Amino acid sequence: MKTKRQIEVFSAGCAVCEETIALIHQLSCSSCEVTVLDTHKPDIAARAKKLGIRSLPAVMINGQLAGCCTGRGPNEQSLRAAGLGQAL
Repeated sequence: MKTKRQIEVFSAGCAVCEETIALIHQLSCSSCEVTVLDTHKPDIAARAKKLGIRSLPAVMINGQLAGCCTGRGPNEQSLRAAGLGQAL
């Protein structure tokens, strides 16, 4: 017996997150089990941080962060390169 593909959507409840959740539901099939996780809950936020999620929404498929969701989010180097923290 096959198990289902586990899809987890980390969400902040914003409009962009809701659009992503709708897309995931639209694309999912009978082999997909979709779970939406609210990052306003401390345990979910801690898990997201531990998994390296740096921006939302984020989608994990079978425990792997989807390619569209990796390498995103602010970091100090790129913010400083854009001028943050530097006097005009």
